[in-house]
Amino acid sequence: MAYNLAPLQNLIDQFERMQGIGHKTAQRMAFYILGLSDEEAESFAKAITDAHTKIKQCKICCDLADDELCPICKSGTRDKSVICVVEDPRDVAAIERTHDYDGTYHVLHGAISPMDNIGPDQIRIKELIARLGNGDVEEVIMATNPTVEGEATAMYISRLLKPMGITVSRLAYGVPVGADLEYADEITLSRAIEGRSII
Repeated sequence: MAYNLAPLQNLIDQFERMQGIGHKTAQRMAFYILGLSDEEAESFAKAITDAHTKIKQCKICCDLADDELCPICKSGTRDKSVICVVEDPRDVAAIERTHDYDGTYHVLHGAISPMDNIGPDQIRIKELIARLGNGDVEEVIMATNPTVEGEATAMYISRLLKPMGITVSRLAYGVPVGADLEYADEITLSRAIEGRSII
């Protein structure tokens, strides 16, 4: 349903442009904003503006940062010999939540997708190759998504790195905890069998 109030409809339309936000959710978000006090609305708008103007990409890994370097690249305790390559800054946050990885990252900001006119030059592959020139990196972990685009990107990068003598590994994929095997697709089951470990 469209509203006759142009500012409200514009707000709903703006929220609806966000990935994963449907019309009803956009409406709820717009009405939430309308319910804020003037001070709260101003604070909300300032948070958006500050995030948009102050957050940039780390000069080394291309992750989000509010300085020239992100906290991970600044850290003296991270293992700089290992780089985990991900598609999106949200993937860094997901891996960090495990507390099992102490290397560094490289964020591609996308994946190779000819259907969407995204080639290797549109994502941060050149920046990754530039990082590998000093010989300090021993392993690159490809942690792109298990999609056609993610697999194509991982294969493309691994071919580029092969002549450099750097070990390229891929995240193991398998059946998620709590899932039933009968609902798993063939590729997931195949990867789970390939990536099995001794218990």
